[in-house]
Amino acid sequence: MTASATQTSPRKRAGNGAARRIDADEIGLDALVGHAGYAVRRFQIWIFQDFIKTLGEVDIRPTQYSVLTVIGANPGLSQMAVAKRLGIERARLVHLLDSLEQRKLVKRIKSKLDRRSHALHLTAQGETALAKFKRLAAEHERHVEEKIGKANREQLLQILAGFT
Repeated sequence: MTASATQTSPRKRAGNGAARRIDADEIGLDALVGHAGYAVRRFQIWIFQDFIKTLGEVDIRPTQYSVLTVIGANPGLSQMAVAKRLGIERARLVHLLDSLEQRKLVKRIKSKLDRRSHALHLTAQGETALAKFKRLAAEHERHVEEKIGKANREQLLQILAGFT
């Protein structure tokens, strides 16, 4: 199979009913071109792919990085507070924290005020790891700047600030 054949899986009907192969870039998007949600989602896909590639050596995903960063900046937060602040379902956060705890990056300490709650803290290993993750995340942000330009990146952050 040629390189161009591997990129041309979408099919479009020819006038005689036969499907013809076309490059993905040739497929018209119609109204999607004007939909902010579609453009944001496509950019998010690129962002996540680059983040995962850039932080691949440390095996940290965007949500894990977000959780570690918030815990590092706010030691002692409850799981519920972290979930609410980052917009993560509580059940998903519990699973994510389990994996970070197994990696010895996070520890849960029973709350002195509410025995049903746990205070979240980075371990010493977690603090060291987060410093490295932040350096790699800064590299990822440089990639974003290279992709869209410094002024556009700054403007994008201003526009999206209302959603964070």
